Amino acid sequence: MERIEQHTCFGGRQEVWRHASAVLGCDMRFGIYLPSAALRGEACPVLYWLSGLTCTEQNFITKAGAQAYAERSGLILVAPDTSPRGEGVADDPAYDLGQGAGFYLNATQAPWAAHYRMQDYVAQELPALIEQHFPAMAERAIAGHSMGGHGALVTALRNPGRYRSVSAFSPIVAPSQVPWGQKAFAAYLGEDRQAWAQWDAVALIHAASPADHLPMLVDQGLDDEFLETQLRIELLEAACLEAGYLSTVRRHAEYDHSYYFIASFIGEHIAFHAGALRG
Repeated sequence: MERIEQHTCFGGRQEVWRHASAVLGCDMRFGIYLPSAALRGEACPVLYWLSGLTCTEQNFITKAGAQAYAERSGLILVAPDTSPRGEGVADDPAYDLGQGAGFYLNATQAPWAAHYRMQDYVAQELPALIEQHFPAMAERAIAGHSMGGHGALVTALRNPGRYRSVSAFSPIVAPSQVPWGQKAFAAYLGEDRQAWAQWDAVALIHAASPADHLPMLVDQGLDDEFLETQLRIELLEAACLEAGYLSTVRRHAEYDHSYYFIASFIGEHIAFHAGALRG
């Protein structure tokens, strides 16, 4: 563990750490915002944020404006990188596959399987690291954007009881049915569609036990250029309705896919998670 950045922010501290990941077989970075309560040694619940295609840990911590809300709510914010990286880690020239495009799953196909185990990293290794080295409670929530929205939904649905709540901005809700997901899943998982369903939020909602349902909030901008081709928010709504899964899906006129959209509503998401974590 090596701290490579620290910045005082709204009375707390934004830090970036680098560590060797045993799960991914490479060095990884994560951003962590420690509210003033955590700096005083008080144990705080944790909200994990998963970012989208091409992002690193930097996008959320520099663009979302989340720190002020986390300080008020006494939440630790953790934002990992979006994939394994480095020499020897498989990559692809395209922006939507390889480094920067881990899709938060555990790859089974060569050459990806050697390093691309982002689900194990996000759901297991990273929380254990956070809870060992920082004043973090075991109470967790998870959120994300686009590919990271997919990651947040899938991680919460695949790990009943590990998270108190889940939220997403502009998520890829049914990757098995859209080009981004189909390309990534074919590469990382092979051609078996049954294997794909294990990483598809719409499929997982249909399979979820009612006892495992958790609070869910999703925001979608109506001027999002990817809405009709890649995101398909209506498929999530239909799945929740059919499965009796209570969720809140909000559409916002004139908002697009950018961090301007996220910054506009991140305070409401943090309040949503704070209620679930401290309720």
